[in-house]
Amino acid sequence: MAVVRGIEKEYTLRSLLAYAAPTIGVMLFISIYTMVDGIFVARFINATALSAINIFMPIFTLIMAIALMLGTGGSAIIAKKMGENNYPEARSNFTFIVICGAIIGLIITILGLVFIRPLLELLGAGESHELFDYTFTYATILLAISPLLIIQMMFENYFVAAGKPNLSLVITLIGGGANIALDYVFIVVMEMGIAGAAIGTAIGIAIPAITGMIYFFSAKHNHLHFVRPKIDWKVFLKSCMNGSSEMVSNLSSSVVTFAFNLLMLHYIGVDGVAAVAIMLYVMMFLTPIFMGYSAGIAPIISFNYGSQNVIQLKRIFKYSILVILSSSIIMLGLSFLLGPLLIQFMVDKGSEVYHIAADGFQLFCVSFLFMGVNIFTSMLFTALSNGRISAAISFLRTLVFVLIGLLVLPVLIGVNGIWIAVPLAEFLSIVVCVIFLFRNRKVYHYI
Repeated sequence: MAVVRGIEKEYTLRSLLAYAAPTIGVMLFISIYTMVDGIFVARFINATALSAINIFMPIFTLIMAIALMLGTGGSAIIAKKMGENNYPEARSNFTFIVICGAIIGLIITILGLVFIRPLLELLGAGESHELFDYTFTYATILLAISPLLIIQMMFENYFVAAGKPNLSLVITLIGGGANIALDYVFIVVMEMGIAGAAIGTAIGIAIPAITGMIYFFSAKHNHLHFVRPKIDWKVFLKSCMNGSSEMVSNLSSSVVTFAFNLLMLHYIGVDGVAAVAIMLYVMMFLTPIFMGYSAGIAPIISFNYGSQNVIQLKRIFKYSILVILSSSIIMLGLSFLLGPLLIQFMVDKGSEVYHIAADGFQLFCVSFLFMGVNIFTSMLFTALSNGRISAAISFLRTLVFVLIGLLVLPVLIGVNGIWIAVPLAEFLSIVVCVIFLFRNRKVYHYI
């Protein structure tokens, strides 16, 4: 019963932050070890290897998009059913959704490895033989563990829904720590190059995925564990629809990364692609509070929505807006202070890649002022089982507005227009979010 009490208790600002803190920690540590991954590649291999990772990023993001769709969409449904005191069905749905995720991952592995060469050519890896070879090696290894990647990403949401965010943090720390240590061993000591980077990442993914499976098979005392599932395609489709905003957001990220890479290859060359990769690493390091907080409290919102606790919903919404707005101002300040230092960790200060990334980041970092509200609003509607609004916000924010900016701004002002496209998209998105929040306040009673 401790699991349920962890979700259903009355929350103060302090206890809400305490519940979300492990998920924020998970996101932060994932960002740190991902960035360290990039540092090892940039420092001990070369900028072309870093560009290769960014060339593969749209495929990697697609796999994560599927995992987040099933993780966030399914978590909202499961937490809502727990709030309705329907635990047997919640467990059955949970097991079935995880199995579906693993099967989808296996299909991605098979199709990805069969069509890997034309796929990488399409993504721009054919710019040079060296770039293609690096990308091919990295992609082959990570595509092979697609099922584990999907399971790992799903478990990050399901541990929170199960009332075990601290366990998620511990497992992530172990997996990420192993990734960092193996990067050093494989890349620096054994000089395995980009293959070493990929193997280290794969092992870092496998550890939390396998540990999570062991836990949910054995934790029969917990209200959320694996059982013999009932095949329920309606629940699967509802999970997909409910988590479609996260799917759209990550799919859009793949398209946008592809567009960034093509524009940078056109305007600057391979160094520009490396600069974009660095910008993405730095952005991942500075946004875990937004992502972690929103994902961390989503099951609480879903639970209270299911139990119709309107007073609690209003309290959580008020506290959340306060946290997000404060964090946005702090992140903007930190981005100006830490951005150049973080870039310097990855490439030499006097290099061409450093100057491209540092100049661009000064423009790009304005997006942190608006990003938090947009991420929270999208996650809020997912938690309220309104995937339609959540997907609309994500679709506009991460694809439509960004692509419009990338199509128009570089033509008008050159390379700076590439960097300004994201801040413009975030600003336009916050207007859309405010409209949706105002129009639906009487439907969900969060105000």
